Amino acid sequence: MLAGVTSPDLLRTLETYYDAAPRPAATAEDVGPFTLFVKTEPSGWPFYARPRLGLDVPVTAVDVKQMRDRQRALGVPEALEWVHQTTPSLLDAARADGLQVAECPLLVLPTELSGAVGAPAVMVPDRSVRVEVLAPDSPDLAASVGAVGAGFDGTDEYEPHDPGARVGQMSAGLLVTVAAYDERGTVVGGGSHSPRGDTTELTGIAVLPRARRRGIGAAITHALVEDARRRGLRTVFLSAQDDSVARVYERVGFVRIGTACIAEAPGA
Repeated sequence: MLAGVTSPDLLRTLETYYDAAPRPAATAEDVGPFTLFVKTEPSGWPFYARPRLGLDVPVTAVDVKQMRDRQRALGVPEALEWVHQTTPSLLDAARADGLQVAECPLLVLPTELSGAVGAPAVMVPDRSVRVEVLAPDSPDLAASVGAVGAGFDGTDEYEPHDPGARVGQMSAGLLVTVAAYDERGTVVGGGSHSPRGDTTELTGIAVLPRARRRGIGAAITHALVEDARRRGLRTVFLSAQDDSVARVYERVGFVRIGTACIAEAPGA
């Protein structure tokens, strides 16, 4: 790990991003020590609550219960997200109130290592496979959304999926989406990143099972990072599903700096 990569300044940068990212598509309401984000469009992401930006007091199970009561009253998911290193008290508080918590490796691509993400020609020996940044009106956008969903579900079968609010977000420069194609020109995966200020988060990177072990996931990551660099973004980060997925990103230059926690009600 690079010296100083987990500095308080970096954690503050991520917290500022996390607070800003949902706001274009959500209302924000302070509930105790939390900020609750609620989507404004029916087709939008359902969102969650996070510790209030700049919070400097411990969070208790009573606080978590108050937040969940408000979410139930609004008919929105009982979900919390946070960085453990920034709000360490929330892990025990969430579990004490009965939430199930997933602990996901949090990784950042250091600026000085931006060139460590290799070229797609190295990661994808089959040069007929390509990765492209999509325009908001691309006819392949729906296929990319469907392929990413199928990739996460572990199936090769998918139908194009209505991109919904993604189109407006892409047009506004709030979302960048890429698609990966096989040698037949069929969409086999994709991913996205969401610029806010000079920071962006890589999300939704997935490949169909039949197209894996060919470096396509790494090529998608490379395309997203290169787009972020072209836009002048300084901080590029992501959360991995588990340690095995984190190791894939570490091999292309990302550095693990902490743990992103996702808490949900049992059975959600």
